[in-house]
Amino acid sequence: MKQPDPTTEIDMFGRMTIALEKVEACREFTALIPEVRTNMVFAHPYAKTPDEVLAVDGRITIINGMPRAAGRVRFGASGHMARFIIELMKTDPTVRAGIDFANPPGFSDWLSDYCIQQGWASVMIDRRIEPAELRIAEGLSMQWKAAESVRAAGGRVPKIICDAGGMGKEPVCIIVGDEPMGVARDVCGIARDYAQSQK
Repeated sequence: MKQPDPTTEIDMFGRMTIALEKVEACREFTALIPEVRTNMVFAHPYAKTPDEVLAVDGRITIINGMPRAAGRVRFGASGHMARFIIELMKTDPTVRAGIDFANPPGFSDWLSDYCIQQGWASVMIDRRIEPAELRIAEGLSMQWKAAESVRAAGGRVPKIICDAGGMGKEPVCIIVGDEPMGVARDVCGIARDYAQSQK
């Protein structure tokens, strides 16, 4: 792995730590943590492999009704989300961070309206059209999902990518951005507004 220079590495760890604290302080986000749990990633500017992407070791789970990181932030702690971000960076190198969250029944319609209000581009990916050989191959599914989201958004990287799930695939959404603190702020905003809408 090509390690970032010390200044870049310190900046990346600092941003991820602050972002993770924001997520862990957002009680409403627990309702959007999928069964497979959540991960947040932040890629080195020239990342080519998951070893060059910061993520939460063991993902983010729920403890005592609050989101909690299962482990520390480290390079190489994510496979799926890391590959997803790396693929998006091929289209837009500024998109280096992301977090995934649940897509429960009815949520994607609410989220689509929310994105319109925020002025965010969003897409819904149909996992049923994913080629079977990619679906079963380790590491290729997320690359397909990233490429399909760019295609669905007309050649650009959308802010929000959702899917309705598929065979053995839990329905999830992903929000992306240029750095994790903004991604954490935005996903917590989604969680709080969605919780309010359900009252």
